[in-house]
Amino acid sequence: MNRTYSWLFVTCMLMANVVRGVEPPAPFGPLPSERQLRWHELEYYGFIHFTVNTFTDREWGYGDESPSVFAPTDFDASQWAQSARAAGMKALIITAKHHDGFCLWPSQYTEHSVKHSPWKDGKGDVLAELAAACKANGLKLGVYLSPWDRNHAEYGRPAYIDYYRKQLRELLTNYGDICEVWFDGANGGDGYYGGARETRRIDGKTYYDWPNTWDIIRQLQPQAVLFSDGGPDVRWVGNESGAGSSTNWATLRRAEFAPGVADNRALGQGQADGTHWVPAEVDVSIRPGWFYHAKEDGRVKSVDQLLEIYYSSVGNGCNLLLNVPPDRRGHFHEVDVERLLGLRNVLDQTFANDLARGKTVTASNVRGNDSQFDAKKLTDGDRKTYWAADDGVHACDITVILGADSTFNRVRLQEYIALGQRIESFIVEARVGEQWQTIAEGTTIGPRRILRTDTVTADAVRLRITGSRACPTLSTFEVYRAPE
Repeated sequence: MNRTYSWLFVTCMLMANVVRGVEPPAPFGPLPSERQLRWHELEYYGFIHFTVNTFTDREWGYGDESPSVFAPTDFDASQWAQSARAAGMKALIITAKHHDGFCLWPSQYTEHSVKHSPWKDGKGDVLAELAAACKANGLKLGVYLSPWDRNHAEYGRPAYIDYYRKQLRELLTNYGDICEVWFDGANGGDGYYGGARETRRIDGKTYYDWPNTWDIIRQLQPQAVLFSDGGPDVRWVGNESGAGSSTNWATLRRAEFAPGVADNRALGQGQADGTHWVPAEVDVSIRPGWFYHAKEDGRVKSVDQLLEIYYSSVGNGCNLLLNVPPDRRGHFHEVDVERLLGLRNVLDQTFANDLARGKTVTASNVRGNDSQFDAKKLTDGDRKTYWAADDGVHACDITVILGADSTFNRVRLQEYIALGQRIESFIVEARVGEQWQTIAEGTTIGPRRILRTDTVTADAVRLRITGSRACPTLSTFEVYRAPE
């Protein structure tokens, strides 16, 4: 080997080693677990409130309702699942037991269940039929088991916790994979309590022994996320109006929260200095109430209202849990289904064509000038690839060249959250003629940010990351035109 060739060879090898030596950004802050990453990808799914309240025309049952009132005339879980799939939902969460204590499955631990209802002569099982319908329609299944039970004689005493955990085990072992287990903060008050008809108070932080109760779920359904006011996996957004926060950190100081114990402002915005990854879920009903009431048939949210909820929730990095209560037939009402499909139609039209897909994209900084972190990852159509900047870079510009003038009014951004949430301020600009114009600005991006802008015709769009708590990462930069 001559000396010239040897020098070239060594130089090339050294350069190759440098390229191979470019490491991904170090993780920053709390990170999502695998089950949380899968949950983020769901984005939009349905809540089903269905129990004796559907037939007594109440929102909260007292606990003294006879199982005989539960009598759907044409129960059809397949209609629920088919409607949800057509609407673009990816899962359904059912109120297996609400505060009234009535169980939609034939629990062996209580007589207050469907086994004493006239529906299917007491042989029915709502959970079994819904699980089968979800599986047939490619949907995931979640369950809500109210911690409060206004029917059970032992509520407020240690014996009830044993009962509650036994029911939890039934739900987690008999109905296949469960994607989410949902707990709310309704913890004690007046009730039937086996005939006592009294008020019982509990300490919501200690009574349920949450760590050991949640451990049952971890053992039986390790991929299920756990929802409550403050997690441990998914947090409440702090309201039931369908509103997410434009500043939305997916992290929370989790030790400060418990089911029923929450700071609503912190729940909405999250906490930048949070100790754990606990992203927000927006729960809201398509109707004024959570259960079906015929008098509300004329008050179902319009497509425009649902669209506002979508952008406020999904568009701000939350997941959307939209309640659709079955009627006394056991069907999603026709009006509700019409609105769901109307929303799906608008979203399909909006996000059918990513104007940035495959277009030239540049960044003012690329980590190690390495192609594995190149800006073209942002327009490759793969939301699992990502661009990253060098350590120490906390501000950066990314420009997508759209080519011929393109008309758009939506920009979708997404950080590579597997390495943590970093970006805390940004500006979006469009190049109209030779001039850059600001069309949007914001704080956090996180799991997802969908920005609605004025309709603009431009040949390029630029994201200016103006503040980041560590070197920024980004996995998508998408551009769309929504119908007027």
